[in-house]
Amino acid sequence: MFQGQRPFVTSSPASDLTAGDQLDGFRLLELLNQGRWSAVFKAVEISTGRLVALKVPPRHLAASQYLRESQIGSQLDHPRLPRFLPIAEEAKSRAYLATEFVEGRSLHDEMHARPIPIAEALAIGAQICDGLDWLHRHHIIHADVKPGNILLCQDGSIRIIDFGIARWAKTRPKNRGGFPQHVGTPEYMPPEIVKGKRGDARTDLYSLGAVLYEMITGHRPFDEIKADHRLSARLVGDPVAPSVSVPGLSPQVEEILLRALARRPADRYQSAAAMKADLEAPDTVVVAGLASRLQRPRLSRLWLPVAGLVGGALLVPVVLFFLFLAFFRK
Repeated sequence: MFQGQRPFVTSSPASDLTAGDQLDGFRLLELLNQGRWSAVFKAVEISTGRLVALKVPPRHLAASQYLRESQIGSQLDHPRLPRFLPIAEEAKSRAYLATEFVEGRSLHDEMHARPIPIAEALAIGAQICDGLDWLHRHHIIHADVKPGNILLCQDGSIRIIDFGIARWAKTRPKNRGGFPQHVGTPEYMPPEIVKGKRGDARTDLYSLGAVLYEMITGHRPFDEIKADHRLSARLVGDPVAPSVSVPGLSPQVEEILLRALARRPADRYQSAAAMKADLEAPDTVVVAGLASRLQRPRLSRLWLPVAGLVGGALLVPVVLFFLFLAFFRK
């Protein structure tokens, strides 16, 4: 599956492979994307001539992470999700994943190329909800919803791509295969994940809210805050009301965005289906006045619990010292 803008490179530091090489029954045609954990190649299946996308990790990474992604990918069966090609692990000479190749452009690149009209943004969001609803009903959390992982296809449909850190909803994430335990994209990460909690389907809906906020306002939530403090800010405050950046924005659309971006999961949409319904019919949304109750982040609040912990840690040895001294004087 095509991911993002094509770089002017023919090989990747994340892989020892290059365009023109053969990997089992595939011939690599072009490097589509590269990253720390994998390289994605456009390839052709030699026996059938069909185009595929191959996601190949460097050899030094363990295969367990990619086995999990392959297991999740084999369950996907929805028009908004990629089709994974079934390849027996014992038939592979190394770890890799193969999916259908779909020509398109990432939402990230599209947003940088042109403004996205509000109606189009809502329609894209509804399609994303459609795919997320299928995932969540099948107990799968994507965990990295962001513009770079949304593919806009040439036929007007979308695909939610890259299941590299996706997980089953009923299992606790583990540190496997050289990946950090808590991974994701900070700009779209909900507060509970920042705190190191497990999260659930509503973490995907927060991330989608951040994507919609960016499409409609032209910037991400908390972008106005110093970069070092953006993650902390979402723990103690709310983003700026979208209508500040978009005067005249419908109160109903603003309500949708702010509900998705609620700090407490219980205050967000409780399902992708419910969020999709509002995105498809924004005029029917009841405005509860979320914009009037936003609280600007007060980062000084974060220092209070930290100061208490530090102070307590310093006080304990002092108290023990004086108790020890008093005991020996007696």
